Amino acid sequence: MDQRIISIAKRTLEIEAAALNGLQSHIDTAFVEVVKAVYATKGRLVISGIGKSAIIAQKIVATLNSTGTAALYLHAADAIHGDSGIIHPNDIVLIISKSGESPEIKNLVQLIQQFGNTLVAMVGNMESYLAKEAKWILNTTVVKEACIHNLAPTASTTAQMVMGDLLAMCLMEMKEFKAIDFAKFHPGGNLGKRLTLTTGQMAQVNPKPAVFNTTSLKEVILTISKSRLGAAVVLDEKENVLGIITDGDIRRMLEKYSSLQDLTAAQIAHAAPVTISPNALAVEALALMEHHDISQLIVASNNKYVGMIHIHDLMKEGIL
Repeated sequence: MDQRIISIAKRTLEIEAAALNGLQSHIDTAFVEVVKAVYATKGRLVISGIGKSAIIAQKIVATLNSTGTAALYLHAADAIHGDSGIIHPNDIVLIISKSGESPEIKNLVQLIQQFGNTLVAMVGNMESYLAKEAKWILNTTVVKEACIHNLAPTASTTAQMVMGDLLAMCLMEMKEFKAIDFAKFHPGGNLGKRLTLTTGQMAQVNPKPAVFNTTSLKEVILTISKSRLGAAVVLDEKENVLGIITDGDIRRMLEKYSSLQDLTAAQIAHAAPVTISPNALAVEALALMEHHDISQLIVASNNKYVGMIHIHDLMKEGIL
């Protein structure tokens, strides 16, 4: 039984992979025209479907909205019972259907024609009513479904979903949609933190361990121990950053000097330490810490000490 399950799973993968490979020949002039039309419209992209295609429509709408293209979902059955009022004059309507022949789809096509909106079909039957009535066709024809009876929508819905992703990604790049734009629509969770949390915000909740060049070794050690960040920043009288002393520097000092009594911060500090702006993103701090193989990072503005963050802070926030 185990081998049969594995065989079925692998066969399904092969069929669906073949369906996706087949899409490459359907990225044609019509696809380009649809992307250009949606990019240029002053309205929205309204996407509709019935059955499994309706579920795919919802996913595509969600992807478009989160990547900078205004989109609305409209169930084909609801559309012919009053919900078609959601469609505005400048909107482009995309109808998704494998067969392109279901009664709800035909009725919706007629409504769109009465409204005068541009109609785009994402369809798997190029000879269907939907295909013939649309201005442009996004061809999602598949050779067969993964279903052993060639009935359950599987490969066809996979092709529809990927075609929607292709549309969304083209529009995203044409609109020059940046990570900071993405963050506006994803403020929650770890993803939101990766795109919005700054080093300044992180440093605010931490102690701000600092010593001066003349600070004694004993005071340096006490400052580092008290802060629990494993380091202290060396400052001048105007709070300019001069260096940093870490736990590692203390250990190396013990190996280097035979007498510790008269040692000061200036003698054991690491000069010209790595710093980061308080406006930088936490993910930038992570990249900088990984590049320099350090556990602490000084947050500074114009070399003025703002605070410090530790690699554990990034772990706690889910950045690492």
